Amino acid sequence: MLTVHHLNQSRSQRILWALEELSLPYQIVRYQREKNMLAPPALKKIHPLGKSPVVEDNGAILAESGAILDYLQDTYDSEGKFKPADAQSVLQYRFWLHYAEGSLMPLLLMKLVFTSLGKPPMPFGLRTLGGALGQGVQKAYLNPQLETHARFIDAHLAERPWFAGDHLSMADIQMSFPLFALLARGGIADLPHISAWKNAWKCVLPGNVPFSREDLLPFPVVDGGFLTVLPPAFATRSG
Repeated sequence: MLTVHHLNQSRSQRILWALEELSLPYQIVRYQREKNMLAPPALKKIHPLGKSPVVEDNGAILAESGAILDYLQDTYDSEGKFKPADAQSVLQYRFWLHYAEGSLMPLLLMKLVFTSLGKPPMPFGLRTLGGALGQGVQKAYLNPQLETHARFIDAHLAERPWFAGDHLSMADIQMSFPLFALLARGGIADLPHISAWKNAWKCVLPGNVPFSREDLLPFPVVDGGFLTVLPPAFATRSG
């Protein structure tokens, strides 16, 4: 059985969606971040960087969401349901699988950091300066960058319903977290094709992904959280 090592406030839910879609048995081992928001020593014993998600399968330790999804598709998707077959769609599949964490997530994490500069735990006397710095960086750099990326993605989805081909693939599962975060926190209007893609998830997401709302912070999704997108039945698997 596969084991998913899940750290709270991480991006493990994508791996669980893939496991559910593949109908694979798995167990979850949960970890709580320490007060400094770093991974606890127990998780670092599994992976020295304290990465999450981490998946164990037949003695192999797998990290990085894109690599895990690629492994799951290659190893367990014998029918090829979650990877396109034609050459052009395969190129798109590879691009979006890497783009999600390599290009889009760093900008979203930077926005989260700079948005937080004027708030606790920053010392009270520095919050005004920190807030001004954060707003300045967002206005001058982050917001224009996110706008560029958002328009690029929306234009891609204008030509096809999913990121790679005509059906759901691991590329869509990988892109789900940063795009839901972009819709929630990006402050960018008029993204009809991204919104349509997000709405299509209501029809395909499995109903027993075992996550609560707090697991999905710091990126609650449009309308207040992932629970508005996921069906309400949540399993309680634990290892």
